[in-house]
Amino acid sequence: MAQETRFLSAASDLSRNRRAAEKRYRLYGLVAISIGLLMLVILLTTIITKGVTAFQQTYITLDIELIESKLDKKGNRDINDIKKVSTFGYAPLTKNSFEKLISANNLNTDLSPKNASKILSKSASSELRNFVINDTSVIGRTISFEFLTNSWIDGYLKGRINRDDIQNSKNVSPEQLDLVDELVKLGIVEKKFNLSFLLGSDASDMRPEAAGFGVSMVGSFYMMLVVLLLSLPVGVAASIYLEEFAPRNWITDIIEVNISNLAAVPSIVFGILGLAVFINFMHLPQSAPFVGGMVLTLMTLPTIIISTRASLKSVPPSIRDAALGVGASKMQTVFHHVLPLAAPGILTGTIIGLAQALGETAPLLLIGMIGYIATNMPSTVLEGLASPNSAMPAQIYEWAKRSDPAFYERAWGGIIILLVFLITMNTLAVILRRRFERRW
Repeated sequence: MAQETRFLSAASDLSRNRRAAEKRYRLYGLVAISIGLLMLVILLTTIITKGVTAFQQTYITLDIELIESKLDKKGNRDINDIKKVSTFGYAPLTKNSFEKLISANNLNTDLSPKNASKILSKSASSELRNFVINDTSVIGRTISFEFLTNSWIDGYLKGRINRDDIQNSKNVSPEQLDLVDELVKLGIVEKKFNLSFLLGSDASDMRPEAAGFGVSMVGSFYMMLVVLLLSLPVGVAASIYLEEFAPRNWITDIIEVNISNLAAVPSIVFGILGLAVFINFMHLPQSAPFVGGMVLTLMTLPTIIISTRASLKSVPPSIRDAALGVGASKMQTVFHHVLPLAAPGILTGTIIGLAQALGETAPLLLIGMIGYIATNMPSTVLEGLASPNSAMPAQIYEWAKRSDPAFYERAWGGIIILLVFLITMNTLAVILRRRFERRW
């Protein structure tokens, strides 16, 4: 009886130890998940707080007198004569508007109109010139025109730059900041939603306030279009052959091993391959979305092949046996029965592969898809595929390595847009998977 009590006591001790160990492991898991969620919250908070200001920009509204004697000396409204007036001919107009603005509002400033006009973006004269060229009827009139301020004024109003930072700066002076404070009170200088950030193109280092993300978004769209049109049919066809038709021998074993290895190859290797083959050997246009799409297709194919094969394997063998039993051929069995049932998994794998390709940077840098190349929106599909352009991750990289804080701000804003695209694509993959998934 004593020995039996000892055994029961020992078993009870083992049970308590096991339950204690289970509680510890459960606690370890909760701690790990909590740490992961905390890091995610910190990351998202940092990205949003640093990047959301890129969606606002500081503007100043001025009354500009478009003097006919300076813009159309012959007075015949000949567009060719008007185009001969360079941006230097428009600079005095903004200076005159500042002189009238200061005197009309009795602003207390020691700045000359020339120095006061330096709070404007360096693109101000070109913006005004383009406006006049597009509508020559405004010549001789006084119009209200909205200009961008320079990045230093914008940074000051956003809190990115303070007065201590500009003590020895050649870009902005305390007197200019005092003038801006007065203009803010009058409602002449204000922050507005920056639509040009979503629709515009990259800008030079001298005009960070004019830089936009729109052209690189279009470049990524055309690139993803190429990836989809090339990788989906090739990847699905290769998967069907390997899974349903290929004989099981050492050749197919080597192919399967290589596909699995290619899925783990660093993306920069595919960039080197694209540079060597598509650009240096085939002499395809550098920086074109078509070339970038082909490089990313090589990188995406293993992912699509692996996910497609897994989807085909998930279809029960009884589906194949039933189709063959009623007289269907092997080809009919695969394309009429197996492939439609595997389509949800194939679609999910394709979307995830495209989302991965959308965020790649290294291959695009090697083939020259960098931000400052893109200047205008493509007008046709062919131009969009073959003309030099940038892509979202490459544009973000370009902005992040520039010295001006305004570009750094735009890099964070670009990350927000890229994350929105990636989250949308992954969410779509999950929804489609849930919507069409079949449980056997």
